[in-house]
Amino acid sequence: MIIRYLSEAEYTVSGLTIDNLSAQRFCIFDFEATGPDSGEDYITQIGAILIEPDGTTSERAFTTVVRAPKRIPEAIERLTGITNAVMADSPAFSEVYGDFADFAQGTVLVTQAGYEFDWPLLQRECRLNGLPPFTNPMIDTKALFTYLYPEVEDIVSTNFLIRWFGIDDTDIKRHDALGDSVLIGRIFVALMDEMRRRQRNGIQWLEPMSVKRMKLPPLL
Repeated sequence: MIIRYLSEAEYTVSGLTIDNLSAQRFCIFDFEATGPDSGEDYITQIGAILIEPDGTTSERAFTTVVRAPKRIPEAIERLTGITNAVMADSPAFSEVYGDFADFAQGTVLVTQAGYEFDWPLLQRECRLNGLPPFTNPMIDTKALFTYLYPEVEDIVSTNFLIRWFGIDDTDIKRHDALGDSVLIGRIFVALMDEMRRRQRNGIQWLEPMSVKRMKLPPLL
């Protein structure tokens, strides 16, 4: 898979092929971090759930707070509820990596806006800790939506997808890695329903596909 950042507003994805989606198991995951910069910030929480080939959510889930080598700014503490005190008593990324890798083994990874943030952040954490990088194929729900609806000109944020598919998020704790994983899972199931409706059972993004990048609101 090749991600090329063309500007602050756009990137392209290419070189991704996943066949027989109806037979795949999916690991839906999300990270919280010390900030929004995948090149400078660090993971502070990992959340993940499993979706089986029939579209049902497994009872298994993975969640942990992660001790980062950088303080969490006050605004991020308020947003996520993860404090520096809680983080200080948590395991480092190198200590939880194996458990997360085992949880995701043999799955297709799925996240939201992950080509822009979660994936490069994960790869960087692996590199800094001398750990083998993940090799699972990965689907970004934002890119999958763009693939299905290329005519839509909006930035495909999580809130946009909630409105588009009419997803109930009233029982979800937002800006919590596990809560957001559950929400991304609901979005992904809706996207897979649309894939089946169009009789598409695979992804072949061989040529660069343009996707609009996320725009983060300022943190007060």
